[in-house]
Amino acid sequence: MKIDFANLQHQYQLYKADIDANIQAVLNKSNYIMGEEIQQLEDELQNFTNTKHAITCSNGTDALLLAMMAMDIQPGDEIITTPFTFIATAETIALMHATPVFVDIDPVTYNIDPSKIEAVITDKTKAIMPVSLYGQPADMDEINAIAKKHNLKVIIDGAQCFGSTYKGQASSNCADIYTTSFFPAKPLGCYGDGGAVFTNNDDYAEKMKMMRVHGQNKRYHHKYIGMGGRLDTIQAAVLLAKLPHYAKEIEGRNRVAQAYTEQLSGTVTTPQVKADRTSVWAQYTVRVQNRGQLQEKLKEQGIPTAVHYPMPLHKQECFKYLGLKQGDFPVAEQAAQEVMSLPMNPFLTDEEITYIVNTLKSSI
Repeated sequence: MKIDFANLQHQYQLYKADIDANIQAVLNKSNYIMGEEIQQLEDELQNFTNTKHAITCSNGTDALLLAMMAMDIQPGDEIITTPFTFIATAETIALMHATPVFVDIDPVTYNIDPSKIEAVITDKTKAIMPVSLYGQPADMDEINAIAKKHNLKVIIDGAQCFGSTYKGQASSNCADIYTTSFFPAKPLGCYGDGGAVFTNNDDYAEKMKMMRVHGQNKRYHHKYIGMGGRLDTIQAAVLLAKLPHYAKEIEGRNRVAQAYTEQLSGTVTTPQVKADRTSVWAQYTVRVQNRGQLQEKLKEQGIPTAVHYPMPLHKQECFKYLGLKQGDFPVAEQAAQEVMSLPMNPFLTDEEITYIVNTLKSSI
């Protein structure tokens, strides 16, 4: 049996008629930049999340930059975040000439450990940037309480958790600004690069709308230094076709995750989602020993795996200037040695799940 990790081709075939029609409509109009589909998608995203403002942009990385630009992050400012995430989280902080300040993670959820945040707050700290790793929101009540106490802003890097909930509300409503990615392999993905920012703050929304078009408030009049950060109209058309199916796909992802957890119980360390929140299962990530050998055995049986992430950010060469070292964030360092993501998409069949589980069990 050969398993597809994300199964984007199967998804395309399911929604092919709507996707093709939407793309063709854009081609017919030839309005490839800021076409009417952009506003349509933003309206739909606002409705889906019950967030006041949804602003699409070029990708999840630029979404983080837009958020920090809206907050007027300056060189030398410090932003607290996690070392166990994709590079973009801290890379964008560095691109703003601010300093990423890392805090170790919770060993169960892999998200930033709020109990360690206050110890690293200084007079240069301006914001906290939690990541909703693997699809599950971080401990936002605790994080927001710390932020309020110290007059800090909160930006959620929600590239992996769009559609998740925290205490009954969309996780996009749990921070000053929430960012996400529509990279094709994300739970809700387009067919190229794409992203969005969400906020209930009118001032931030107005500023980010200008920032994504070079700080422009009317044609060739530039209020701010901005960027070329627009979402392509064709990508909006793809997302408009996929969004109506997304809630059902999240249910499918939860079905797959539940089946994995039940069948793998007692074999490997399976992921846990806290009772007051939901996950969209961007990844289903277990912890194993002898990861490299296991991955090779699974590959031989047609089962792809991935490692999210093999090296914490404080050990990356590009962050050498921070002066951090092995042992500074032991929980993240240990996780990086043991995590392994199994195929995850809403179209996995019971037969495929059982095959993956049985092959993993027999390979350990």
